[in-house]
Amino acid sequence: MNEPALILYGIKSSLQGLLDWLKAFGPLGLFGISLVDSAGIPLPGGPDAVMIWLSANTPTLMPLYALAATAGSAIGCTLLYLVARRAGVAALKRVTPAKRDRIESLLGRYDMIAVMVPAVLPPPFPFKPFVLCAGVFRLKTWRFITAIFIGRSVRFLIEGWLAIRFGEDAGRIIKQHGWKVLVAVVVLAASGFTLSFFRTRARRSKELSGEELPREQEPVGPGS
Repeated sequence: MNEPALILYGIKSSLQGLLDWLKAFGPLGLFGISLVDSAGIPLPGGPDAVMIWLSANTPTLMPLYALAATAGSAIGCTLLYLVARRAGVAALKRVTPAKRDRIESLLGRYDMIAVMVPAVLPPPFPFKPFVLCAGVFRLKTWRFITAIFIGRSVRFLIEGWLAIRFGEDAGRIIKQHGWKVLVAVVVLAASGFTLSFFRTRARRSKELSGEELPREQEPVGPGS
């Protein structure tokens, strides 16, 4: 085995050791794994495999695992977002111009949804470019964090539910049907925003109709 291969093997073994060590700490370890992985240091299997493993073995704690994974991922993604925001376009040197322009267009048209929907998708979907572009093109920080938290919550809750139902086979099911999750999320998000739009419109119409109309001026009589 040549020297570069040995170095790569050593790094991979170290990362696997870190993953195994953190996994032993349950939700706290899952929080750390999600933070490190989302901040740009990919761990073997990542938080998804650990989320499925923990949920399959202790189903009653699944919501806690999902919350820990979501919080860790949100913090890790935010760190990467802030670095990209400070670095500017230099942070996108490994993102092809075509992909960068496409993501910039999505952010301009759909704002939070352009981050929220990809945040749901499991690997190998390339989510990191969306985080970097959100920072470079200055999506508002609170909107970015909200989008990440919602997207990751949906992702980890789905993984946890599948783990309870199918055990550790949930990972294989997610790999096979990941795009179906995307379609479902898009439909749900579109339905939610459409419902919110019509509710807001109906409320405004009701408020306008309830406003007091200006009274006509009374005629001035001879004795006035």
